[in-house]
Parts: sequence; structure tokens; C-alpha cells
Amino acid sequence: MSDRRAVITGNRRAVITGIGVVAPTGIGVAEHWEESLTGRSRIGPVTSFDATGAPIGLAGEVTGFDEREFVDSKLLVQTDRWTWFALAATGLAFADAALDPAREDPFDLSVVTAGASGGNAFGQREIQALWSKGPRAVSAYQSIGWFYAASSGQLSIRHQLKGACGVLVADAAGAIDALAEAARLIRRGTEVVVTGGTEAPLSPYALACQAGEATAGRGSDPATAYRPFAPDAGGHVPGEGGAMLVVEDRHSALGRCAPTVYAEIAGTASTHDAHHVSDPAPGHRQYARAMREAIARAGLGPDDVGVVFADGAGDPVRDAQEVAALREVFGGRRVPVTVPKTMTGRLCSGGAALDVAWAALSLAGGMIPPTVGTAAVEDVDLVTEARPVDGLSAALVVARGSGGFNSAALLTAV
Repeated sequence: MSDRRAVITGNRRAVITGIGVVAPTGIGVAEHWEESLTGRSRIGPVTSFDATGAPIGLAGEVTGFDEREFVDSKLLVQTDRWTWFALAATGLAFADAALDPAREDPFDLSVVTAGASGGNAFGQREIQALWSKGPRAVSAYQSIGWFYAASSGQLSIRHQLKGACGVLVADAAGAIDALAEAARLIRRGTEVVVTGGTEAPLSPYALACQAGEATAGRGSDPATAYRPFAPDAGGHVPGEGGAMLVVEDRHSALGRCAPTVYAEIAGTASTHDAHHVSDPAPGHRQYARAMREAIARAGLGPDDVGVVFADGAGDPVRDAQEVAALREVFGGRRVPVTVPKTMTGRLCSGGAALDVAWAALSLAGGMIPPTVGTAAVEDVDLVTEARPVDGLSAALVVARGSGGFNSAALLTAV
């Protein structure tokens, strides 16, 4: 790619040219988008193991995923399901972008992912082996299989991505921070960055850990288990999967005739509550500030935003804070708000990446995917059915992470 490298003048623009999805809504961008617009929830009883008596019995599971189609047998034994998702989604994203990394200068290629809980099932299996059979029964790959940077490392090795590589950890906000870093790398001269996040937190050990979260739902009815902004919201439902994105310089993408340029990463921002290790601050100030700064850094104003992909905690306190932040940023304007993750559950490090994918697809296709299971909300234009929008030009994606993380990304149509 070095033969078509754009001159670095400070005006390089980061655009999304490839989307790879492995999520409860489907595998591959076409299936995911088609299924998203149907508005059918994919939340249901956990089926990957016998969840009888488990503290959390509902989740959004990825179905129809055969890891052997995407990962060779030697690597399967070294890695966890969350890394299999990342490897699969990245391959799909490169194919969607019609970009073969093997034909590029490896030093022009980077990867930045979001990480959170890491390789849960892998870690649980090896801990069980340790305590039941002793140290010699533990896999030599335990030290890397569970590690939250495993996906970035394995992606770098598989595709020879030898530019700047890393992982960002900010719970559910991490994928937006990774997207922001990808945009910075593009502006500094990197040609292609793979970014996003995936999660596989549905093993017994992982669900036991999540059960301690204050916002974890305990409902048994999939139709009402995750209802952000509802007055009687009872918490969130976990899910697995996520999305990986190919980000390029706009000049280079157009120069190579990329099949689709979905959206431009026009502005990003992150703030922190600096309040408590898990609880959010009493107010919404820092959350609103992240939204305002992302919009301002894109050179736009609140009136330019056509849709907000909300965090949608599913907790009455956090939901009220989000509504207050939206009111502060958008004033009396009823900007369309959607929480399509109500179809999948909250995917932790994969959630914001999937929201960014949804937002990019909305800008490219002029459709807003719906929020399901929640009725209309006072003072919020909640999109509860797939909604066509003429001239949709800017989408704001926001996310919060446990511990006070707040992140926002403003995507614009190209």
C-alpha cells in the first residue's frame, strides 16, 4: 500500500470500509443487518451449558457459529471463544472491504481492540484442571489464552499486522476508545487499522462473576428481561459476540475503489466520572461532556445529529442519567434514540463495536435499527421499529463502562 500512501498533511480522514460481525443477530454483515431490521430479540435461555440454578439464566448467544470454519485446529487449542469470534469477524471485515492484508506492507497495518473479561471458558477449564489434577495438567497456553490482549496478538500474527498494535480496557466503553485510537493512527500515517471488540462471557464462571454486578438482571422472561428506559427496568442481560472494523484513510480507500465506504469517524471523546470503582457518579455531567466533545470535534452541532445509539443500561438510575445527559446536549429537540442491543444483550467489550457497526450501516443505508421490548419513553424519541430516514448524515454512538468510563463517537456519512 506504500505506493499509494497519501501525503501526511494533517487532513487525513479515517473511514470505515469493512465490517465483520459475529453476534446473536447473525454472522457476517449482510445477515446481521437484515436480521437487525426485523426487530426480533435473540435473547433467550442459556443453552451452551446446563444453566439450571445459575444466577443468570438468560443471554444473547451466537448460534450457527462453527469456529473450525475460521480457525485452524492448532490455534483452536491455544485460544478462547472470544478470540475465535475476533478472528472470524476480522476475516469477514477484510472480505467486506475487499482488502487482502497479505498484499500490503505489513508495517502499514495495525490492530487495536477492546478487551474486558478475556478468555473465560479457557480460564475456567484450566483452573479446574489445576485444582483437580495439579499444575502439570494446566495447558501451556493458559498464560496467553485468557489474556485480554490475546485477540490483538493473534490477529497481528495471523494477518501480519506489524504497525502499532494494542488493546484498550474500559469495560463496555472500550471499543469506542479503540475506534478513537484507530482514527488517530490513520491521521498519523497508518494506512489500515483493524479495530473493534468481541466477548464470550457466558461460561459458568463468567456468569457467576457478572451476577455480582448491581445492574445484572434476574428476570426469567426473555421478552421483559432487558428493557432500557422502561420505568420498571430490571437490569441488563449479557450477550456474546461483537464486531471488527476495517478503518482506512479516505483518500486511500477511494483510490483503491473500496466497495463501500460506510462512514467517517468524525469525532470522538472520552471522560471519566472519577467517583467510584463501580458505581456511576450521582450526576450525568461527564457523560454529557463526552457527547458534546465528540460532536464539537467533528465540527458539528447537536442539531446535525440524526440518531443516537444509546448505552441503554437497563437500570432505572443509569437510564435516568442517560436521559438527563441527552436533554442537556440536545435541549428540547427530540433526537431519535435507539438501543438495538436489546436484541442481543450487552456484549461488554463487543457492545460498542457492534453499535458502531449498526451506526455505520444506518448512515450507509438510511435505516435506523429498532429498540425492542421497550415502549415509548417520555421526552425521548425512542425508535421501536426499523425507521427509514432520508438524508441521515450523522450518528452519535455512546457507551459507558463500569467504574466511570464514558465514551462517544460521532460518525458521518461519506
